[in-house]
Amino acid sequence: MEKTWNNKAWFMVLPVLVLVAFSAVIPLMTVVNYSVQDTFGNNQFFWAGTDWFTQMLESDRFWDALARNLFFSMVILAIEVPLGILIALNMPKTGLGVPVCLVLMALPLLIPWNVVGTIWQVFGRVDIGLLGHTLTALGISYNYTQDPTAAWITVIVMDVWHWTSLVVLLCYAGLVSIPDAYYQAAKIDGASRWSVFRYIQLPKMKRVLLIAVLLRFMDSFMIYTEPFVVTGGGPGNSTTFLSIDLVKMAVGQFDLGPAAAMSIIYFLIILALSWIFYTVMTINDAPQK
Repeated sequence: MEKTWNNKAWFMVLPVLVLVAFSAVIPLMTVVNYSVQDTFGNNQFFWAGTDWFTQMLESDRFWDALARNLFFSMVILAIEVPLGILIALNMPKTGLGVPVCLVLMALPLLIPWNVVGTIWQVFGRVDIGLLGHTLTALGISYNYTQDPTAAWITVIVMDVWHWTSLVVLLCYAGLVSIPDAYYQAAKIDGASRWSVFRYIQLPKMKRVLLIAVLLRFMDSFMIYTEPFVVTGGGPGNSTTFLSIDLVKMAVGQFDLGPAAAMSIIYFLIILALSWIFYTVMTINDAPQK
C-alpha cells in the first residue's frame, strides 16, 4: 500500500518555521557574525577569524566557570533523579491523594525563576530570613553572602526544591502507565519490593527518566536567573557559572566578540553533552541483529 503525500501540509508548518527563524536562526547567525569580527564602534567591523575562540579556550576564567557548571549539574542530577524516583514511588496511585499530591508537586514549577531566587535570597538572610536566622540561632555558621560553601549549598538546595517536582511528575507518569498485570504476576511469583522496582518499574520508567535527565541537565547547565538573584555569582566568583560570566562579559563589559565566541562554545558543549547522555542511556535499546 503506497503512502499518500500531501505537500499542502507544509503550509501548516510554515508559521512555525517563520517563528523559529526570527526567534532562533537569525539571532544565532548574528552571534556567529559577532564571533568572527571585531568592532571599535560606529558600526564598523573588522575580520578577526578564530581569535575570540582561541582567547576563550585559553582563558582560565572560562575553564573555571565551566568546571563550576559541570560540578553543579552533576550534583543536581545525583540528588534530584533518585529523590524524584523515591517520591514518585511513594505517591498514591488512586483516591483523593492523587490530585492533592500532583498539585503540591506542580506548585514549585509554577513559580517564575526570578521569584524563586528572590524567595531564597530573603529566606537565607541571617537577619530577616527564616533559614539564616534559625541556623545562626542554633550556632551554625551560615552566611551565603560571605561563605562560598554556604552559597553553594543555598543554590543547590534552591534548585532541588524548585525542580525535583519535574522529575517526580515524569516518573509518576511512567509508573501509572504500568499495567496491573505486571504487579499481579510479580505477586504470584513472590517477588520482593526491590525485584519489582528493578525488573518492572525501572525499565518502564526508562523513557521518562531519559527525558528527565536530559531536561534537568540542560536546565542546570544553563542556569542563570536563580543564582544571579541570590548570590550575583559570589562571594567572589564561587557561584559564577558560564551563563552569569557570559552576561557580565556581553552586557557589563560590552565585549561582544569574546561573548559571542563564548556563547557558541557554550552551546556546542551543551549539545555534545546532551548527545552523550542520550547515547549512553539508549545504548541498550538498539535492535539486536
